[in-house]
Amino acid sequence: MFKRINFNIGFTIILFILLATFFSSLISSSDPYQIQLSKGLAKPEWGHPFGFDKLGRDILSRALEGAKISLLVGFSVVIISVIIGTLVGTIAGYSGGSLDEIIMRITDIFLAFPGILLAIGLMSVLKPSVFNIIIALSAFGWVGYARLVRSQILSLKERDFVIAAVAQGSTHRRIFKNHLLTNIASSIIIEASFGVAGNILAEAGLSFLGLGIQPPHASWGSMIAEGRNFLLVAPHLTLYPGLLIAFTVMGLNLMGDGIRDFLDPNQ
Repeated sequence: MFKRINFNIGFTIILFILLATFFSSLISSSDPYQIQLSKGLAKPEWGHPFGFDKLGRDILSRALEGAKISLLVGFSVVIISVIIGTLVGTIAGYSGGSLDEIIMRITDIFLAFPGILLAIGLMSVLKPSVFNIIIALSAFGWVGYARLVRSQILSLKERDFVIAAVAQGSTHRRIFKNHLLTNIASSIIIEASFGVAGNILAEAGLSFLGLGIQPPHASWGSMIAEGRNFLLVAPHLTLYPGLLIAFTVMGLNLMGDGIRDFLDPNQ
């Protein structure tokens, strides 16, 4: 019961954020880039429930604009990482031998350093943009999926149904599609559900450090960075973007817990 409640709460939070992002023009008619210096640091008021930033831009409209970027990065990085990680992990696990050893040593090198630090280093030499953020996070995000898939493949390829398929002359592609992928899909989905939350936090961190989305474009991380100098006089500049990050990550993690308990109840 509690497992289902967790999933329902997480799903409701994410659905609300997705709908708010999709219908952002109906929720806030303000231009997220319109500057009104007379409204600088103004507190929340009717029609502008999140208040205004230092340049008099509506925080609600900018927060909704930032949500588009955060969700785009979060899901895009997971999709790319899953594709690369599944391919690499399958090749390593199914081939075995020296090829497996070489691939695993490469992944060990990546795992020796925190992924966010490697992403920071890569973004420091790339031009800040949404595309480059996705590339930087994907460049190191695939490693965890590769090791997960490889461990699953090593176990599955010794199972009777895979051995029988090989004996019948099934192609490697057919074996992967009909016997391996169907059995590793649940583990990948569980890992990916938590990966989206991690990528959203990583994007916010990069933008906060000035290595991600650049002004005047809106990002939750950059909005917090812009408002940190006004915490005492205008805390709403950082409060609302911070809450959106917290609720989004919490919702995704609750959904991930629910998906894990449903697909793998023994874990």
